Amino acid sequence: MEVRGDAALDPTTITVHVKFSGRTLPLSVSDDSTVRDLKSLLQPLTNVIPRGQKLIFKGKVLADTMKLKSEQVIDGSKVMLIASQGLHQGDGPITKVATLPSTNTRRILDSKPSQVYKAKTIIDKSRSEHWKITGVVGLSWSHLKTVPEEVWACGHYVRVLDISNNFIQEIPDKISLLTSLNKLLLNANDLLDKGISWEGLSSLKSLTVLSLSQNHFTTLPSVVGTLTSLCELHIANNKLTSLPAEIGFLNQLQILKAGNNRISSLPSSIGNCHSLVEIDLSLNLLVELPETLGNLRNLKALHLRNNGLKSLPSTLFKMCSQLSTLDLHGTEITNDFLRQVEGWEYFDERRRSKHQKQLDFHVGSSGVFDEGADDNRGS
Repeated sequence: MEVRGDAALDPTTITVHVKFSGRTLPLSVSDDSTVRDLKSLLQPLTNVIPRGQKLIFKGKVLADTMKLKSEQVIDGSKVMLIASQGLHQGDGPITKVATLPSTNTRRILDSKPSQVYKAKTIIDKSRSEHWKITGVVGLSWSHLKTVPEEVWACGHYVRVLDISNNFIQEIPDKISLLTSLNKLLLNANDLLDKGISWEGLSSLKSLTVLSLSQNHFTTLPSVVGTLTSLCELHIANNKLTSLPAEIGFLNQLQILKAGNNRISSLPSSIGNCHSLVEIDLSLNLLVELPETLGNLRNLKALHLRNNGLKSLPSTLFKMCSQLSTLDLHGTEITNDFLRQVEGWEYFDERRRSKHQKQLDFHVGSSGVFDEGADDNRGS
């Protein structure tokens, strides 16, 4: 019987120190790993997809197919990562220090001078009466921290409530008093997961438009599936990591805007949302899409920019017979892959007809498809 030492049984594990954007990332890998393997490990740590990564060791750009040991990358080696502009997923490369302005600063910068110096919104009896007559409560850009009690007193008269671009942290149970509400705009506030009464919200059976974009939500509760009258759901620019399976109950939903989150997978039940016309999942962490996406026969626009996708559902082009807008910029999907998907030629004909070989898709003189897919994946 031949006896081998542990080192002979397993490849040697080494620690490679990758320098990126002012910080050092230590990664433990096998010395038998390829450069491509190392890039895959870096993707969730940097938000840069492998195709957008250039690894440099001792002044040399490392080729994807080469093994680390053949490139003399050993334990303790220092490798530099350079990210190509635009080739990232989620909300961009993860850098050392976030320099984005605060929510409050953003709103002040975006405000008109008259709005910046407006101390408060005075709500009097005449305004309340006006709300009841028109059915529209417009309180956006009003520097509100709470929803005024006068709003709830209007009850069933209110059809539209716009309190976007404020500093509101709570939507209480009293939201259920607005029994005729059709449109609720809560975008650009300071709402957290527990700051909204979903029980109260779920009682609004006439609600067709719900905007929660640009808040601080990390989860979307299953109760959202009870809002079966919803036609538009806007949840972009939050910190969502997934969508609930109950979203499949929204069979009237036509528009889903969920870009710039941290969503890594979609529930297969999304294929039950047969009324969907437009889906925007740009700037997320998706690596694959459910095959049930092909059930969306009314889908016309699908935005998937800056995700880690390498493929599409096999039935997408064949079954989604109205699809004419597809944004794949910043993904791993290539033209060669797309041409092999069944139904590609019909989709290509539709999008050419709609966009006249130009407009939003940068079609060159050769007429080659260019919606973000590359003919050849870079090394």
